[in-house]
Amino acid sequence: MSAHEKSVVIVGGGPGGYEAALPAAHLGAKVTVVEREGLGGAAVLTDCVPSKALIATADFMDRFSAAERIGVHFEDAPSDQGVTAHLSEINTRIMNLAAAQSQDIRDKLVTAGVEVIKGAGHIVGPGVVEVATGVPSVESGEEPAPSSQERAGATRELTADVILIATGARPRVLDSAIPDGERILTWQQIYALPDLPEHLIVIGSGVTGAELAHAYLGLGCRVTLVSSRERVLPGEDQDAATVLEEVFRSRGMEVLNRSRAGGVVRDGDSVVVSLEDGREVRGSHALLAVGSIPNTQDMGLEEAGVTLSDSGHIVVDRVSRTSVPGIYASGDCTGVLPLASVAAMQGRIAIAHALGDAVAPLNLGRVSSNIFTDPEIATVGVSQADVDSGKVDARSVMLPLTGNPRAKMQNTKHGFVKIFARNGSDTILGGVVVAPRASELIFPLTLAVANRLNVDQFASTFTVYPSMSGSIAEAARQLHTTLGG
Repeated sequence: MSAHEKSVVIVGGGPGGYEAALPAAHLGAKVTVVEREGLGGAAVLTDCVPSKALIATADFMDRFSAAERIGVHFEDAPSDQGVTAHLSEINTRIMNLAAAQSQDIRDKLVTAGVEVIKGAGHIVGPGVVEVATGVPSVESGEEPAPSSQERAGATRELTADVILIATGARPRVLDSAIPDGERILTWQQIYALPDLPEHLIVIGSGVTGAELAHAYLGLGCRVTLVSSRERVLPGEDQDAATVLEEVFRSRGMEVLNRSRAGGVVRDGDSVVVSLEDGREVRGSHALLAVGSIPNTQDMGLEEAGVTLSDSGHIVVDRVSRTSVPGIYASGDCTGVLPLASVAAMQGRIAIAHALGDAVAPLNLGRVSSNIFTDPEIATVGVSQADVDSGKVDARSVMLPLTGNPRAKMQNTKHGFVKIFARNGSDTILGGVVVAPRASELIFPLTLAVANRLNVDQFASTFTVYPSMSGSIAEAARQLHTTLGG
């Protein structure tokens, strides 16, 4: 059967789903996307897009706080130029932006000929998906009126040659810290806050915790970050995490290392966070950032023979196949790597494999990622831990940005570039960039890793002067191996 004769049902409209629907439609398959909350999924509606918009707002405010350091003063400016965060207005803009992005995705799918069904999918067996329509939704955007097949309480059975599960994940909560949506919050609930918290306690110092702690600090909120580990961002480059923690503290954030939260309770208009060592931290609000749980329950997956891990994630191979022929999975429900870019790539790979298009297995060694704090932290390829443990035979150089002329012009005080190169061949294996807009600066290093460039090929490429990228080329030059060296 050719791709033009095949039908594809995708359960989940996040990056792992909608990014798979487009190439499936392009290949001529009949494509249906089932999504209960809104196209774009949590990444667009309640996670990635909203959080980065919030961070961008905080970073905009920070420019004013740094103005006097570069000779700009506001004492003679009109009073209406004072800088104050009005959280309700900020959140309204953020959620409108998310809704608009969701609608853009819907328009793109519909234009490509994809059928979109609002509902919850249940796997009846290989090749069969039952959809419960009219389910409750948290989507902020406008939805087209439901068809007669999508009325509340109705069900619809879809047959498919290929099923792709892309149902994502949701915030993990603690039994001793139940969110109430008012004072004890998950990261999906913070956009309903009407006013800036007086004192926000962020529990969890991974990527989500660090980003949101940075955002609310920048908006003018007192922030305490509770970290159960020795440092923030325990899974990231240690040098980068050390820089960020120093910046957090210098800007007034209280960082409690080696402090595991035992529970959170309401006390009137306050919250009390109990630490396992007996201490208590009192604030106005608590934000839980303690991981996520895959959305794989009550979908009929195990009954259909799909293998799940102990954590509830769908087990997949490098072309996104599950244990059942014809059923694939992508995104956070697989637990491979919780990045929207990886989810999208998994989905595209699944469709290419299922429909017989050219395909290359997922290669996580080429994945670049970014933490949207200030400074940003971007990484690609092998890590310092890989090198230090002997897992990878490589050497590295770390070049501070303090000597970069563009950094001086922009009053950038913190950051560095680090590159890893294989011993012998000088092939670039990975890198770390800690800088403003590191998410943009990591791209040339990602190209180098993906195309196996060596440090001389990389360093001989022209860079603009003055520019931050000049430091990346300079770091590569410092890794040059001299003849006989």
